Amino acid sequence: MEQVFSTPSRAANGLSRSMAFVMAAAAGVSVANIYYNQPMLGSMVRDFAGSSVVGFIPTLTLLGYALGLFLLVPLGDVIERRRLIVTQFLVLAVSLAGVAAAPNVWVLVVASIMVGASATAAQQIVPFAVHLAPAKKRGSVVGTVLAGILGGILLSRTLAGFVADYAGWREMFWLAVPLAVVAGLTMWVTLPHSKPDTQMRYGQLLRSLAGLWVDLVELRFAALTQALLFASFSAFWTILALLLEQPAYNMGAADAGLFGIVGLVGVLAAPVAGKIADRKGPHRIVIAGSVVTLASWVLFGLLPTIPGLIAGVILLDFGVQSALVSNQHIIYALKPEARARLNTIFMGSMFLGGAAGAALASAAWVSGGWIMVAGLGVVFSVLAIGTQLRVLSVRSGLVRG
Repeated sequence: MEQVFSTPSRAANGLSRSMAFVMAAAAGVSVANIYYNQPMLGSMVRDFAGSSVVGFIPTLTLLGYALGLFLLVPLGDVIERRRLIVTQFLVLAVSLAGVAAAPNVWVLVVASIMVGASATAAQQIVPFAVHLAPAKKRGSVVGTVLAGILGGILLSRTLAGFVADYAGWREMFWLAVPLAVVAGLTMWVTLPHSKPDTQMRYGQLLRSLAGLWVDLVELRFAALTQALLFASFSAFWTILALLLEQPAYNMGAADAGLFGIVGLVGVLAAPVAGKIADRKGPHRIVIAGSVVTLASWVLFGLLPTIPGLIAGVILLDFGVQSALVSNQHIIYALKPEARARLNTIFMGSMFLGGAAGAALASAAWVSGGWIMVAGLGVVFSVLAIGTQLRVLSVRSGLVRG
C-alpha cells in the first residue's frame, strides 16, 4: 500500500502565473531537443553518406524519449522533483554535446537515444505543475505548460532549419548545449522543494505501472487515442523535409523549419482547450481534436501544394494539441498520488506511437511517396476517432469497458 506525503507550503499556496510560464519555457527548451534532427535529416544523411541508419535517427530519438518516460519519469513520485529535473537537464547537455561531436554513426545513435531519454525533463515538469496548481485551474495550468512544450516542438524545427542551412547541423546541437544548462539552472532557482508522493521502491514503482494500466480504463483510452494522433503528427514532420527537397518544391531545411512558425497557430489551442475542459469536461474536445486531425490529412492528400500544406499544418497542430491537453486533464484527475506514473504511461504510449508513426512514414515514403504517407495519416486519425467512439459507448453504458 502506498504511503502518501504532502508537498510543502508553496504547493499548497498554488502555482503563480509567472512560475507557470517559467516552467512552460523550460519544458519547451527540454522537449525541443528531440525534434532538431527532423528538418536537418537531409544534411545529416549526406554527412554520413553510405549509412542507412542515419535516416532513422528521428525514430531512435523518439524511442529514447519513450525509454526515458518509462524508466525516468516514474522517479518523480519517489525523488525530490527539483533535483531530478535539474539532473536531467545536465545529462541532456552532455548528450547534446555527444551528438554534436559524433565521429561516426554509432556514437550518433547512442547520443541521440540519450538526448531523447534525458529530454523527458519536460515530462517531470508537467505533473509537478499540476501538483502545484489548484484543482479548479488544473486544465488551464496543463494548457499553459503544454503551450510551452508545443512552442518548443514547433520552433525547434524553425531554429534547426536555419542553423543547419547557414552553419551546419552539428552547430545546432552545440547551440543547444548552453540552452539546456541555462534551463536547468533556472529550474534550480525557481522551483520549490518537494517531498515524494510515495515510499515505493523503484522496482515496485515500475511494477505498479501495469496495475494502473489494468485498473484505469480511461487511462487506456486516453493513451491509445493520443498515441494514434501523435503517430500522425510524427509522420508529417518526419517526412516534410524530404518532401520539400523534391523538384516540385526545391526547398531546404530552413524552409521546412518555417512550417514550425505556421504550426504555432495550433499552440493557441492548448490554453483554450484547457479552459474549456475545466468548464465543460474534456471528452468532447478529444473527439473534436481527432476529427480536425483527420481533416488535416485529407487536405494534405488532396492539395499537396504550399498553401495546402500550410493550412493542413495549422489543422494538424490544432487538432493534436487540443486532444493532448484534454486527455492529460482526464488522466491527472484519476489518481493524484500517482501523477508521475500516469504521465509515464500516457506519454510513453504517445511517444511509442510517435516513433511508430515516424518509422511507418519513412517506409511509406520509400514505397509510395507522399500520397501513401497521407493515406497513413488518414488511417491513424480514423483509428483515433474510432477509439473515442468506443469511449462514448463505454461511458453511456452501451457496452462494458
